[in-house]
Amino acid sequence: MVEKGIGTPFFIENQKRRIFALYHEADRSPRPLGGVVFVPPFAEEMNLSRRMVALQARMLAAAGVSVLLVDLYGTGDSAGDFSEARWALWVEDVLAAADWLEIREQTPTALWGLRLGGLLAVAVGANQPGRFKRLLLWQPITVGKSMLTQFLRIRMAASMHDGQISETTERLRTQLAQKGSIEVAGYELSYKLASDLDDLRMDGFNLASGTHVDWLEVGSSAAPHSGGTTDRFTEAWRTKGVTVHNVRVVSEQFWSVPEATTATELLSATTKIVDAWPAE
Repeated sequence: MVEKGIGTPFFIENQKRRIFALYHEADRSPRPLGGVVFVPPFAEEMNLSRRMVALQARMLAAAGVSVLLVDLYGTGDSAGDFSEARWALWVEDVLAAADWLEIREQTPTALWGLRLGGLLAVAVGANQPGRFKRLLLWQPITVGKSMLTQFLRIRMAASMHDGQISETTERLRTQLAQKGSIEVAGYELSYKLASDLDDLRMDGFNLASGTHVDWLEVGSSAAPHSGGTTDRFTEAWRTKGVTVHNVRVVSEQFWSVPEATTATELLSATTKIVDAWPAE
């Protein structure tokens, strides 16, 4: 029995890897809109986002969408250590989650990704062209190397605070290559995962014609979509028949704020977008 609003926890067995999942069953009173798999962000951003993601999952379930939240291998309550995490394994985890939800719901599945999870959702969509007709992206990472550099700077800042010899991202990447892993903010980052992240770019993934992408950006002002890097990536998709809908909402970037933050505008905008999806 699914307890409404809280979700049902369980494990997905994927290639002998136990992947933790939380299932929010859709309220069947509205028209059913299918299912959505949430693809989480990287490292501490995942923990800081849990409350917002749970709130959105409940709102989508109330609107008629079943939502499956997952912890990728080596993260959260799933099996494995962070040092064992690999991009290819994460792709497999998302596909296994989508398999489970499609069997459960008997409808096509959409992917909803936050930050690095947005880039991973796109990678999964490109991995199986035409399977995932809808992608919902919250402030997606577009260049993996830039995100990894920001992550390494957390260790640099900690070293400076402790009065240690100044580190640079170049030196840290050298240490990764030499030692195989380094610790950053409590996470044991492997050279293999870092190398995977360094090679990732949004424009490296081709989505199938007919895919619909809702791309939501969060900022401190109501300025219109800023273009720039985002447009360079999305225009290439549009020329290949992909529909891209850009939305900007005013909110704090909750994935980087230690205090509990509710991005009400983002929740409302996302629910409105999904509610307009055609019933499957």
